[in-house]
Amino acid sequence: MFWKIVGGLIVAWVAFMVLGSVLGFLFKAVLWIAIIGGVVFLGTAAYGAITGKKDHKRINRY
Repeated sequence: MFWKIVGGLIVAWVAFMVLGSVLGFLFKAVLWIAIIGGVVFLGTAAYGAITGKKDHKRINRY
């Protein structure tokens, strides 16, 4: 009975270690994708603001 409990604890510990490493990797990957996406978004927004059209078409509202 003692070895079943110890074996169960070892299996649970290994499962948590594997799950933690997978979730940690996914969190880091999503974090880097978000950082790269934010930089690209800010870059395109700045480029659009700098090189935007000078003659803005306005909508006449009555």
